[in-house]
Amino acid sequence: MTTPPPAPDLDAGLNTSLIRKQLTQAIYAADYSAAAVSAPFDETTGALLALPAGYVAVGYTTDDGLTFTSDLSMADTTSSQSVEPTRSDVESDVVTAGYAPQETNAATVSMYKGLSLAGADALPAIGEQWAMSRPAVPRVPYYRLLFIGVDYADNGGEIYQVKFYPRARVTSKDDSQWARSTETQWPVTVQAYRDPVLQTAEKEWIDGPGWRALATP
Repeated sequence: MTTPPPAPDLDAGLNTSLIRKQLTQAIYAADYSAAAVSAPFDETTGALLALPAGYVAVGYTTDDGLTFTSDLSMADTTSSQSVEPTRSDVESDVVTAGYAPQETNAATVSMYKGLSLAGADALPAIGEQWAMSRPAVPRVPYYRLLFIGVDYADNGGEIYQVKFYPRARVTSKDDSQWARSTETQWPVTVQAYRDPVLQTAEKEWIDGPGWRALATP
């Protein structure tokens, strides 16, 4: 008589340490002329490394955090002999990030207005007069965008999740409201495009001292 195989262990593979949140987030923007982020972590410790020159902090954002969207569109081939598609291929997969800055600073205003972050179009320093004119034909420049989320392991070590859009631009903006009841926001949605040098529209890493502490001894 053949012994039947054991029933699957429904608890196998469950790991609460892999349920992560991004308890705080940071966004850094740079002009497309700035160097790309190629290795955000120290190989030995997993600590974050310094950013290349030209990256500026977006600052405070609303407590909605960051929303990353992947708009996947498929092209199906149908046949008379099948009620299901007989072939399905990716037609497009557009990656975007949406967030609402709360600070009126050079990074948030420049991106909302379609200005570069450095060079001839740079905004003056905080405390100096800002003067901006709406162009007849907006240029909508490309930027480099780095998103960093931070969680903590049980030992208190940081777990970082990092996304990098090496070539991105603002593709939509929500209303910027002036009101007594709420702060002035500069909400934008940015779309990632394939960088011709890096050959990708998005890079992502997970590392940090807390992440390394989860490794099986």
